[in-house]
Amino acid sequence: MPKLEVIHENNDYIVVNKTAGLISEKSPYETVTVETQVFNHLLKQKRKPYIGIIHRLDRVTSGVLILAKKKSILVDFNNLFSSRKVQKTYLAIVKNKPAKNKGNLVDFLVKNTKEKRAEIVRIKSKDSLSCMLSYQVMGKNDFGYLLEIKPKTGRFHQIRAQLANIGLPIIGDAKYGSDQEYFPLSICLHAWKLTYEVSGSKESHTFEAQVPKNVFWAFKCI
Repeated sequence: MPKLEVIHENNDYIVVNKTAGLISEKSPYETVTVETQVFNHLLKQKRKPYIGIIHRLDRVTSGVLILAKKKSILVDFNNLFSSRKVQKTYLAIVKNKPAKNKGNLVDFLVKNTKEKRAEIVRIKSKDSLSCMLSYQVMGKNDFGYLLEIKPKTGRFHQIRAQLANIGLPIIGDAKYGSDQEYFPLSICLHAWKLTYEVSGSKESHTFEAQVPKNVFWAFKCI
């Protein structure tokens, strides 16, 4: 069982570094999830802990995840996310060299529910949603290129689909065209930082999750 890595904890919420391979929410089909890990952790402090799922990460993705310890905090964070006062910063490793060192991707995305994947389409339709992100190259090693990515929208599999659409599938992401092996139930996509604005002030808080400890992530800049 992977160990729970706590980044920060206070009376209102807990911030953890999610392990790739786990789903975020508890499920009758999964013995271990991030939610069950956090629940067991909080049981040491409280008899009946409350856990509110604020946001999620794909099973194959690692990184920053915040869970509320009070219903009121869950509502507050939901409002922050809906009003786009939360900025996520991801890191991804791709095998191919990007045509440009930095850029913005603006596309239309359709969710293929049957195949559980997102598809980028050229023309807007009633089934498509706009998706936007910015990226820049941060480094290079023997496996590929490290990209810093800031999504402007929060669509299903957005980063994976948009990068694959320009010939940059994330290493290990066979669903989106990667031919390079990585670790089981994992791809080289990491939710690195999460910044949120404190309600009623100009102050912001940032939480950062250490990258996975393996040779793929050996870059001097992180």
